[in-house]
Amino acid sequence: MIQGKPVQSSPQSLLKNIFGYNEFRGRQAEIITDFIAGNNILAVMPTGAGKSLCFQIPALLADGLTIVISPLISLMQNQVAALDLLGIEAATINSANSVEDNQEIWRKMRSGSLKLLYLSPEKLMTEQMLTVIEGLNISYFAIDEAHCICQWGASFRPEYQALSRLHKRYPAIPIMALTATADQATRAEICRQIFSDKVKIRLMGFDRPNISLNVEIKHGWKQQLLRFVKGREQQNGIIYCLSRKKTEAAAALLVAKGYNALGYHAGMENHQRQQNLNRFMAERDLIMVATIAFGMGIDKPDIRFVFHTDLPASLEAYYQEIGRAGRDGEAAVAHMLYGMEDIRLRRMFINNEEADDDHKRRGHLRLNALLAYAEAPECRRVSLLHYFGDDVAFERCGNCDRCDHPQETCDATVSGRKFLSAIIRTGQNFGVGHIVDILTGKMTDRCRQLSHDCLPTFGVGKDRDVNEWKSVARQLMARGFITADMAHGSLKITAQGTKLLKGQAVFRYRPDAVLTVAATVKPGKSKKAVLDLPPADQSLFEALKSFRKDIATARSVPAYIIFSDKSLVDMAITKPQTLDQFGGIYGVGAGKKKEFGEKFINRIAAHFIKE
Repeated sequence: MIQGKPVQSSPQSLLKNIFGYNEFRGRQAEIITDFIAGNNILAVMPTGAGKSLCFQIPALLADGLTIVISPLISLMQNQVAALDLLGIEAATINSANSVEDNQEIWRKMRSGSLKLLYLSPEKLMTEQMLTVIEGLNISYFAIDEAHCICQWGASFRPEYQALSRLHKRYPAIPIMALTATADQATRAEICRQIFSDKVKIRLMGFDRPNISLNVEIKHGWKQQLLRFVKGREQQNGIIYCLSRKKTEAAAALLVAKGYNALGYHAGMENHQRQQNLNRFMAERDLIMVATIAFGMGIDKPDIRFVFHTDLPASLEAYYQEIGRAGRDGEAAVAHMLYGMEDIRLRRMFINNEEADDDHKRRGHLRLNALLAYAEAPECRRVSLLHYFGDDVAFERCGNCDRCDHPQETCDATVSGRKFLSAIIRTGQNFGVGHIVDILTGKMTDRCRQLSHDCLPTFGVGKDRDVNEWKSVARQLMARGFITADMAHGSLKITAQGTKLLKGQAVFRYRPDAVLTVAATVKPGKSKKAVLDLPPADQSLFEALKSFRKDIATARSVPAYIIFSDKSLVDMAITKPQTLDQFGGIYGVGAGKKKEFGEKFINRIAAHFIKE
């Protein structure tokens, strides 16, 4: 039941009457139909594509209870709060609940009035909970963030692997697994573990065309960061750093320059992290500087940029992290810095993992894919989407640095061989700096002491400057011709590098682009165009946003749960004066119409009285 009302008889009627939308998006309708028909489903959908509707609508059409598995308490609480505003009986059992809360939830479960129950995997997969479930009328299981099951994924959660027992214990109950972040190998692993390969895969594509993709070679990250954030003082953004120390340094730098910035990492006290998160979710101009501890569950629609000061762990991690930007469909920017030291550190992290050789091999392959993206010869979006197996109908997206500032590659096989020869002649015992000194003929104390000024390669690279040779080294590494010793950073020649030396391979080089200005937001690239409201409507829109914030604060929920910006824009344009008119607003179903209709109608009327 939906709080005493009979359940509507079709997905379309639920979509309109409960959720306030006129049409399904993408493959939502197909996924819902397949799930209702009793099929297991793996749904891979980009962030903001409406994954939750795919299991919520079947849950409301079914007689029994749908159990949703989610990794984070905050994520579950927000989902339950959003459903409550729609008039849907939903609950979560977690460590934050009181005894009385749980008793009331159990009562609703036994009576059959509860439609959706959100649980963590560790809470669900206890023998006690599984035994209780056997005595209930369970219609569906839905596993959110399903990529967490994969050990090599960006957000591995060991508790998720226990979910592989679910379909074996309850073979008659359909399961839907959902994720926005899964390459082909991860999808195969989800299918094997969760479904024993008895599943329909539904891909909705990975493209987020409103996010501008940019990569810049690292040469003084503090100055590059400050240059990027200049002019973005009124925007929400995330700065990702590899270490806690760097996170604190970056946050302090921004604060010293007058930005509203906070830090977030696993070394902070829990209450401080939660306080910083709450501020980020509520404020419109706050920059969060964080490690990857700032991860899943960050569902804030108006994040305008994600900036990586260091190379992420993989393309999956990168895609997941930049996916936190632009969830409202408006233009956003993803900007990443990387350099030689990033590559060395990432190789070291992989090799130092307590894992078997196959796991490490997969880690290196994923890092190779990320390096190929960073050094992509043409459109970055094409490179990114191809990695996830997403066939694209374009060669140039027009919204990445490769499209905006195209650069031709040139044959640099001779330069590549010079570099490799210098590595060989010095015993493969030195790092980039010393090799470049040899090639450029720089007479350092080290060169003199080791007699490296007598080598045939000393000074043979004077046709390029130091920065060019460093770029050559980075591109040789990114393309697998050389690698770096994990302990000391000394360069080693790979099997592919040996082929280059022997004339069995070629090396093409791209001069580094010099970005004199930071990437800018391009409204024209937004999936949903930003409405250019007249001044009067803009004033009303801002007043409604403030009103929404007050309501959200009073209820201790994120503002987007009350209404999306798109709903507020619709109100500012149409200015509803009756409940029937309010019911026609985007995202307004019966529950929100009853809960908020009069409040917002009165607020709109009061705005014009003040004027």
